[in-house]
Amino acid sequence: MTLGYEAAIGSLHTIDPAWPRPAVLDVLEAPENRHLLDFVQEDPFGAHVFPGNVPGSPSEFLRDLDAQLASAGPIHLWSYIPTCAYRCRFCQYPVVLVKGKIEKAADWVDLNIREARLWLDAVPHLAGAEVGEFNVFGGTPSLLPEPEIRRLLDFYRSNFGFTAETTIRFEGDPSTFTPAKLELLRELGCTKLSSGVQSFDDHVLALCGREHTAQMCVDFVSGATAAGFEWVSIDLMYGLLDQTLDSVRRDLDVVLENEVTAVVCTKLHLASYSDTRTGVTGEKPAAWQLPSYRDKLVRDGHRWPTLGEQYQMRELLTEGLRAAGYTEHPTMYFARDGLGPEKWKSIMVDQDKQEAEVAIGLGGSSSCRASEAITDVNSRRYTETVTAGRIPLGSATRFTPEAQEARAVKMALTTLQPLRDSLHRERFPGRSLFADPWLGKFRALADRGLVRLGPDVVELTAAGEVLVEAIITTEL
Repeated sequence: MTLGYEAAIGSLHTIDPAWPRPAVLDVLEAPENRHLLDFVQEDPFGAHVFPGNVPGSPSEFLRDLDAQLASAGPIHLWSYIPTCAYRCRFCQYPVVLVKGKIEKAADWVDLNIREARLWLDAVPHLAGAEVGEFNVFGGTPSLLPEPEIRRLLDFYRSNFGFTAETTIRFEGDPSTFTPAKLELLRELGCTKLSSGVQSFDDHVLALCGREHTAQMCVDFVSGATAAGFEWVSIDLMYGLLDQTLDSVRRDLDVVLENEVTAVVCTKLHLASYSDTRTGVTGEKPAAWQLPSYRDKLVRDGHRWPTLGEQYQMRELLTEGLRAAGYTEHPTMYFARDGLGPEKWKSIMVDQDKQEAEVAIGLGGSSSCRASEAITDVNSRRYTETVTAGRIPLGSATRFTPEAQEARAVKMALTTLQPLRDSLHRERFPGRSLFADPWLGKFRALADRGLVRLGPDVVELTAAGEVLVEAIITTEL
């Protein structure tokens, strides 16, 4: 979906006249920021994976991880269950379809537990590492029958370093959280629920291929709140097919009316995760990534929002949530004041933490300070490898000392909190954000109104916050 420069400028200038013009458009249309426009028009939604810069091996990653866990703070632990009833038209993730054969979902609990045991054997300090937050993500793990949910959570709580401070979080489709499953999850110590609502507009949902309705989403929020979950989070997407500013405004209204605890606002991403390294992609492109299909949709009378409209949508959501008492930390993750930031994100990206994450399951992304690794995304090869008694890591890369420092700065910037030079010098002795190479980079950003430099701090401006993904990818 890459546009030429002139076409990108035209798309940037095409906005809904009934809504305010976002100030960030002035930044993006400036000639000195053409590289930022080139980046955002590729439609990345965020920097979720920070790859290493030198080749590594799975065994090196496991050694690096174990060395860090010997003296590290709390980790973020994932259990990735890839089962889904259907595949959304925007989905790039590695998923396994089980519609009509839900009993097959139990096989993925077996595989996940078997893989977890392999990790525990290969990384001696993993069992004793304190788990800060444990997330069961997918896929759609809420499809699992209740006995399988119990089996999965009982295993992790019995074999990993869960404490009274560990947060347990469970993800799923809004239509699958039955009262019985909500009751079971509360019994098992789960306090957080997340659901990919995407939109409260039934027309937009149908075009996405979602098989739930807007009312089911509202029912999920009210049911989870009534069941006593302290954190009910939803994902909203913007830039979707046929989506308008009025539709996004209604989405925001529903969020505020229902007092949702937290909202993740995600831009539609049609560029390959593999190319942009903003996530882990499966083996098949999303339906909407196919140019012939996108062209057909336009011929059939549908419409994709322009770049200008997408930034209007982002500004509408951001300003509306902030005005209603939500805090954004990290970028585009909003939680009601006093309840944030997202715990699992802060463990990994806050400047004073940046601890390890271990992701068990098909396509998991794991990292420590010295290296990172991606689990195999091919379901057959993954199954064969786990069955053969080997951790199914498909790739691994390491970070040079310079790359470790750059990664730390980039991750910290995504929190939208000021970077503190005192913390940086403590972690990287002999280095400073106010010495080259960082000082030159930050001065160039400051000259263009994207950061502010102050005593001990580097802070993003309002425009810098909107463009943080583009900044860290193209300039740092």
